[in-house]
Amino acid sequence: MFRTLTDRIFVAPQIGIAQVDEAKAQGVTLIVNNRPDDEEPGQVNGAQIEAAAQAAGIGYVAVPVSHGGFAPWQLDGLAEAMEQAGEGKILAYCRSGTRSTLLWALTRARAGDDADALSEQAAQAGYDISPVRQIMDALKPA
Repeated sequence: MFRTLTDRIFVAPQIGIAQVDEAKAQGVTLIVNNRPDDEEPGQVNGAQIEAAAQAAGIGYVAVPVSHGGFAPWQLDGLAEAMEQAGEGKILAYCRSGTRSTLLWALTRARAGDDADALSEQAAQAGYDISPVRQIMDALKPA
């Protein structure tokens, strides 16, 4: 269920309580929720995942991304979460994993990572980041 972007970053579609234990078993130290609550009926809300993460000794951060696009505060939120996790593993999730992957790619491009390499990493995990490629190029530090 978890897809690997890097040796430290995993993405996934909506997770449930059972996947928190799976994340713990895979060494995840921080869960990043990129899905707004109540996006669709019956989804597990962030408070439930946060409580399960805390019970498992895993950190939790919410950086919700709607279908309306990405804002600087969301890139800042993921960058802070990645810094907070240190060398630990991170699991980011949304409805399908796509928004989490796009947010990761934008955040890393802004930090100076090579956009082609990011595209390849995302593709290996089954995600297409071409919808944000121009933004990635624009975010690249001079």
